[in-house]
Amino acid sequence: MKAVTYQGLKKVKVKNVEDPTIKKEDDILIRVGVTSICGSDLHLYHGLIPSTDKDTIIGHEAIGYVEEIGPNVERVKKGDKVIIPYTVACGHCYYCENQLESQCNESNEEGEIGAAYGCSRLLGDYDGSQAELLRVPYANFSPFVIPEDCELEDEVLLLLTDALPVANWAIEHSGVKPGDTVIVLGSGPVGLLTQKLAWLKGAERVIAVDPVDYRLAHAKKTNKVETFNFEKDKYLPDTLKEITKGGADVVIDCVGMSGKIKGVEVIETVLRLQGAAMGAVTTAIETVKKGGVIQLIGIYGTRYNAFPLGDIFMRNVTLKTGLAPVVHQLPTLYKMLKDEKLNPKDIISHKLPLDQAEYAYDIFNKRDDNCLKIILKP
Repeated sequence: MKAVTYQGLKKVKVKNVEDPTIKKEDDILIRVGVTSICGSDLHLYHGLIPSTDKDTIIGHEAIGYVEEIGPNVERVKKGDKVIIPYTVACGHCYYCENQLESQCNESNEEGEIGAAYGCSRLLGDYDGSQAELLRVPYANFSPFVIPEDCELEDEVLLLLTDALPVANWAIEHSGVKPGDTVIVLGSGPVGLLTQKLAWLKGAERVIAVDPVDYRLAHAKKTNKVETFNFEKDKYLPDTLKEITKGGADVVIDCVGMSGKIKGVEVIETVLRLQGAAMGAVTTAIETVKKGGVIQLIGIYGTRYNAFPLGDIFMRNVTLKTGLAPVVHQLPTLYKMLKDEKLNPKDIISHKLPLDQAEYAYDIFNKRDDNCLKIILKP
């Protein structure tokens, strides 16, 4: 089969690789119909996850048709069209049974964290979804069967694998409530969806911060948010604190470690003293009000040098973090899409064949061609 493979720093290649096979009795194989590139795929692309091996199949978002099932699979059948959440989760450990399936205790033999498709040995060493076929473990738990009468486009349904539940979890986990002022750092796909959901949750004011003008223009046009370019206002934290009269109730960081990295952070990252950029965290701390909440939903990796813990503690700020669980959110979010309470289609900017993955990664990384969300079709 064809698959997108990691080849080193800022290098991917579509290669012919061996087809996956059923390994365990509750596995299934799906033929991927649509997949996509996620912002967190750029962490691998930038070499920020050191446990990524050459020729790793990357990607963690997929919708497809069940082609083969293991002997103990009862939840799905051949021919079903399924949504595959980005996390790999068993369904029966303590965490899966308590709606924290992103921290499944059984799916990652490498360490005490959860697992995900196409995210290196660090997250379980599972082949990724940017391929023609995908092996799906624990098929009696994670796949969401798309009803036969569903009229939603596959590209929209694909957002249920990762971006939409991640954004929704950011809103729910941070405790956004009616009347709140919410600052969203980042206006990529997850940031744009977070802005939409903040309004639906009853926020009184939503402010978007990003360094890319076309993304801010999109946010302003489609989400009716206030927008600020942090590269054009070196005093932006002061500006935001002034206009919010002391800071936002909730600041949600949708950027993570792929934010703008300083020179000293580059050196520290190479020396493994730092987990890449920390600018978004600093901005969040500087723009949240006393007693407010910071939610980190952008991906962070290893330990950070000179983390500003005192600034959080002394101002009674609550810091919430973590990998978003997806499986238990799918029925609610699917219903939201079906009932047209939310229309996320505007974030999809490109639809390309899998063969053009190298080009797709290049424009996504460089933010060329007004790129937001790229759909890949095997």
